[in-house]
Amino acid sequence: QMGLGHEQGFGAPCLKCKDKCEGFELHFWRKICRNCKCGQEEHDVLTSNEEDRKVGKLFEDTKYTTLIAKLKNDGIPMYKRNVMILTNPVPAKKNISINTVTYEWAPPVQNQTLARQYMQMLPKEKQPVAGSEGAQYRKKQLAKQLPAHDQDPSKCHELSPNEVKQMEQFVKKYKNEALGVGDVKLPGEVETRAAEKNNVNNGDRGTSAAVGAMEDKSPDRKASQYSCYRCKLNMKEGDPAVYAERAGYDKLWHPACFVCCTCSELLVDMIYFWKNGNLYCGRHYCDSEKPRCAGCDELIFSNEYTQAEGQNWHLKHFCCFDCDCVLAGEIYVMVNDKPVCKPCYVKNHAAICQGCHNAIDPEVQRVTYNNFNWHATQECFLCSCCSKCLIGQKFMPVEGMVFCSVECKKKMMS
Repeated sequence: QMGLGHEQGFGAPCLKCKDKCEGFELHFWRKICRNCKCGQEEHDVLTSNEEDRKVGKLFEDTKYTTLIAKLKNDGIPMYKRNVMILTNPVPAKKNISINTVTYEWAPPVQNQTLARQYMQMLPKEKQPVAGSEGAQYRKKQLAKQLPAHDQDPSKCHELSPNEVKQMEQFVKKYKNEALGVGDVKLPGEVETRAAEKNNVNNGDRGTSAAVGAMEDKSPDRKASQYSCYRCKLNMKEGDPAVYAERAGYDKLWHPACFVCCTCSELLVDMIYFWKNGNLYCGRHYCDSEKPRCAGCDELIFSNEYTQAEGQNWHLKHFCCFDCDCVLAGEIYVMVNDKPVCKPCYVKNHAAICQGCHNAIDPEVQRVTYNNFNWHATQECFLCSCCSKCLIGQKFMPVEGMVFCSVECKKKMMS
C-alpha cells in the first residue's frame, strides 16, 4: 500500500484555480492541495480506476455484490459501472454521420429506453456525458459523497488499533443497516412488487388475492396515485421512477429528486444511505452518526476531541490553517471558517492601516470604512489635510482619505 497516497494525483490541475495552482500536491494530513488549499475533489485527481476500486470496496460484503467484479491478479473488488453508449445517426447532406454519446454511468437496467429516459429527466448539467460538465460533476460528487476515508481505515491518518476496530464495526453496521442502491422502474412495476411482498407476508391468502387486487385497477387509471416522496408532485405512469429498497416499495422519487436530505445533491450513481425516513449521501449519513474533524476531514473515533467554532477537531488537528502549528491555548483568528494563528494572521490576512501602513493586530480596535482600515488611534485616524484627530468626530471619506471639513477636502483636492 502507498500509505496516504501522496503520489496519487500529483500535479493534477485544479478545476477551480486553473493556472493559479501549480498542480495537486497532497497535504501531509489534510485532504487538500498544499499549493492552492482547495480540496482533493476540486482537482482532476482520481482516475476512474481508483474511483471504481473505492466503490467496489464499499459494495464488498453487501447484497450489492452483483455490481462488483474481483480482479484476478489482486482480488480487489472493482465497481462494474454500467456505461451507456447511445448512437444517434445524424443525417448529413451526402452521407449519414454517426454521433455517439457516452454516459460514464447509467442505471443498470435491462431496458435501455428506460435508462435513456432516466438520464433525460436529470438536469442537463448533471448528466454524466463523457467530457461534459456533468461528468465532472459526477466525479466531484463521488469524491465528496463517498470519501475513501469514511470506509477504509488504511486511508486514514495514524489511527490507533482501537480506532481501526471501531471504524471497522461502524462500516460493517452501515453496510448492514443503511447502505443501498436505487433502482429505476416504472411506477406500476414497483406497485406489483409491493403487492407481491404484502402477499408473502399474508401467508396463505395465496396469489389470487394479489391478482384480484391488481385487476381492480383499470388500465387507463391516471398517474395521480403516484407521488414523489420528496417533492410530493405526481409522477407519470410511463416515466421512470427511482425506488430505494430500504425505504420500502411504497416510496418513489423522480430521478432528479433522488438527492441527499442534507446537501440536496443528486445521490451519485444512486448510492444512498437510509435513516429515519431520509435519504443521505455517504458523507452526510456518517456526519449524522459521528463527529468529523474539520482539520483532516476524517470521522473521529477517539473519545478525546475538541470542539471549537461550532466544529469538531482531533486534538492534534486543531492547527493553524496556514502554518499547521497546534493552536491549543494560543490566540487564533478565524479566516473563512479556518483558524489561523496570530503571527500568520498578521502576516497573511491582517487589514493594513491607511494611516501608518502597518498591519492592524486582530485584538486592537480599528476603524473600517468601505474597504479601508485605520488603527483607532490619535496617530492614525486623522484628517488627511490638517491632521486633526477624527476619533468620535464626523468625517468625510474620499477613497482612502478622510477629512474633517469641506474646507480641508477642497484644499486637498484642488
